[in-house]
Amino acid sequence: MVELQVVLPDESATMPPERLVELAIAAEDLGYGTAWLPDHLLPPGEFGPTYGGVYEPLVTIGYLAARTSRIRFGTSVLVLPMRSPYVVAKQAATLHRLSGERVVLGIGAGWAKAEFAAVGAVFEERGRRTDESLGIIRDLFAGRDRGGVFEPKLRAPLPLMIGGTTVPALRRAARYGDEWQGLNLDGAGFAAAVSRLRSFGDRPIKVGTRLDWSDGDPEPVVAMAHELVDAGAETVAVSFGDESSALDRMTRFRKLFTVG
Repeated sequence: MVELQVVLPDESATMPPERLVELAIAAEDLGYGTAWLPDHLLPPGEFGPTYGGVYEPLVTIGYLAARTSRIRFGTSVLVLPMRSPYVVAKQAATLHRLSGERVVLGIGAGWAKAEFAAVGAVFEERGRRTDESLGIIRDLFAGRDRGGVFEPKLRAPLPLMIGGTTVPALRRAARYGDEWQGLNLDGAGFAAAVSRLRSFGDRPIKVGTRLDWSDGDPEPVVAMAHELVDAGAETVAVSFGDESSALDRMTRFRKLFTVG
């Protein structure tokens, strides 16, 4: 059965933190299985007004997990080559333990060249650094020796989700991922991406994608969600726009998809 998921709207620098908690609790009560949080460290120039208000996602997951009990929380996606894989692994494993094993670590290589420059990371090396970092994180989660003691040890699997539809991203998902998430695909595009992903390996991986319903009528988005499920999507995550309308849209979509 498909798992419906929600992308929480934390891009607004003026949104009260308690509003984000309310949306997470509502998503849990409505039956959404996972709530995703985006990631930007230092978006410059034209990206600043759009993405500058994003909370640090792993810190935010800790805050929201403490106020909920069932829903999973994940990053969609954490830009891994901007960070130390050892710190990320430690943060994620700690969150997983403290939340009752409700964390998904969603990883991407990043796309904003100017943001890489702003934080002193090399954009052209992002693919290699992402792969190397995923290997380190996989080793730490599996208890393999990386030169020291890694705690807390995982008591239950902590899924790695790989995001993206480029060939390197699909190859990365096949090699390292437990889950894969595409973005703004129709049914045919989704099926083609999954076929390419599976051509890179036969590891079991849960596949899904993200949709956007930030304006307009819900019916086309609900129809697209059904089209994606028919194409094999096991998860469908929806971004419902800014916090002023997110709760209403989240509620309406859940009802319409259920009866549709």
